[in-house]
Amino acid sequence: MAERRKKAFVCGHPIKHSRSPKIHGYWLNELGIDGSYEAIDVAPGDFARFLAGLSQAGFAGGNVTIPHKEAAFTLAHRRDEAAEAIGAVNTLWLEDGLLWGGNTDAYGFAANLDEYAPGWGSGNVAVVLGAGGASRAIVHALKKRGLGDIRIVNRTVSRAVELADHFGDGISAHPLPAVGELLSDCGLLVNTTSLGMADGDETSPVDVSLLPAHAVVTDIVYVPLETPLLAAASARGLKTVDGLGMLLHQAVPGFDRWFGQRPQVSSELRDMIVADLGGAA
Repeated sequence: MAERRKKAFVCGHPIKHSRSPKIHGYWLNELGIDGSYEAIDVAPGDFARFLAGLSQAGFAGGNVTIPHKEAAFTLAHRRDEAAEAIGAVNTLWLEDGLLWGGNTDAYGFAANLDEYAPGWGSGNVAVVLGAGGASRAIVHALKKRGLGDIRIVNRTVSRAVELADHFGDGISAHPLPAVGELLSDCGLLVNTTSLGMADGDETSPVDVSLLPAHAVVTDIVYVPLETPLLAAASARGLKTVDGLGMLLHQAVPGFDRWFGQRPQVSSELRDMIVADLGGAA
C-alpha cells in the first residue's frame, strides 16, 4: 500500500492573512515531499470538533493562531515544556493516538536573534515592552537563555505584575512612563506591542538614546519590517533585528514533526516572504 500523503494545516479565525502556507509550501517543494499545508478558517465554536476530527481527516498536525491558542492548550491531551510555561499552544501533532500541543514561539524568537545578533544572551538585563500573550513566549525564551534581570513594561501595570508573578524570580513589572529609567544598563530591548504603530504615528515608543551602545533592539512585529522603534535604534547605530525571522524559525519544529525532515530558514525563503509582504528586507 502506498504511503498516505502527509497533510498539515494552520487554523485561525480569520486566517487568510497567514503566510504559513507559503513558508511550508516552499519547504515541501524544496525537499521534494509529497505533502500539503493548508489554511483553514475555524470559528471558535467549531474548534473542539475540528481538533477531534484531525486523524479522520488525515492530518499529522498543524499550527494554531488567533484566537485558538489558549483553547488548543486546554484541548491538547499532552503539552510540551514551552507550552506549559507559556500557557498557549501554537503547534499540534498526533502521537500514539494522542493530541500533543507545543509552543514554538520562544524557539523562533531565540533562533532569530541567534542568526542576526549572535551573543545577544550574554547580557543579563532585558526590557520587554508589553505584557500580552506574545510577551509570555518572549519571557520564557529569555529565562531559558539564562537572563537574570527581565523588566516587563506595560501601560496597564497590573498585567505586567501578573506576568512577572507567573515567571517568578528575576522578573519585575513597571508602568510605561518608567521605561526611561530602565534602559541605561539594558542589553536587549524587545517590543511585543503596537506602540508607535498606529496610523500616522511614526515615533518610537521609547527614547533609544538612553540605551547603551552595545544594546540589541528587536521587534516581534514584521509588518512593517522596520518599525518606528527599529528605525530609531538603527539611526542611533544600535544592532537591530526585525520580527520576520521569528515567524520563519518558529515554523521549523512543526514541519519537522509533521513531515519528518527538518527544514532550513534560508535567505531565499526570507526574500520570498519579504516580496509577499510588499517591502524591502
